[in-house]
Amino acid sequence: MEYKLKTFWKDFSLGIKSYSKALDLLFKQNLAWFFIFPLVLNIVIFITGTSSINILLDYLELNINSFIGLDNANFWGSEFFRLIISWTMYILFKLMYLIIFAYIGGKIVIIFMSPVFSVLSEKVDKILTGHKYPFSAEQMMRDIVRGIIIAARNMLLELAVIIIIFVLGFIPFIGWFISFIGTFVLFIVAAYYYGFSFMDYTSERKKLNITESIKYIRKNIGIAIGVGFIFTLALIIPMCGTLLASFVSIVAVTAATIAIYEKNIELKKAIKNN
Repeated sequence: MEYKLKTFWKDFSLGIKSYSKALDLLFKQNLAWFFIFPLVLNIVIFITGTSSINILLDYLELNINSFIGLDNANFWGSEFFRLIISWTMYILFKLMYLIIFAYIGGKIVIIFMSPVFSVLSEKVDKILTGHKYPFSAEQMMRDIVRGIIIAARNMLLELAVIIIIFVLGFIPFIGWFISFIGTFVLFIVAAYYYGFSFMDYTSERKKLNITESIKYIRKNIGIAIGVGFIFTLALIIPMCGTLLASFVSIVAVTAATIAIYEKNIELKKAIKNN
């Protein structure tokens, strides 16, 4: 148990420390241009989200005013009531959008950035190992599909943990303890699954199927949580979490690739010494 705990903290530290190495590599190896992709993604999300909310608000506002007879009303104060309804709906929908986006924002980043992560991880691997990977459109499509499957799987498992913690919170005595540590547990679970997604690009490149990748990453759970830890910290920053996390994700994928490379080097040395 002591050995496993020691290994976990060592791997966790490796995942954290790999971020500084990742930033250094990105700028020294002329890969900083990958930060353009999260910038574009954020612009698209902002325009799409704002447009969708405005269209939905206009539709609902029109129907609510019509339902209560305010659409063509001309009595004293009718304009004031229409204004109250309009602003109330605007605030509620904006709050709902922020709450929903705070939860699924990280998943959206991972799903839509999947092709970028795949290419970036491959380029970092080439720099570290010198191994060249020929471009294949078919392989890229498989990477995209796999990235989406992994993100969806992790999101459902994370949701299951949230539901379990929520239900346990209603049990007397146990509920108090669960409510005390629940937030911490959810943070670690989220960090693990995000780290899992960032590490899986290397697993896929090593020709591991999803089941094999799950087993491999579980054996290196410390690295997964370490890599996902920084990304999750960025994600929970109020108001700008998803915006910031999308840029951090570029560093996270690079850090995951570096951490796995260094872990493998360490294992090879240990085997050689034995």
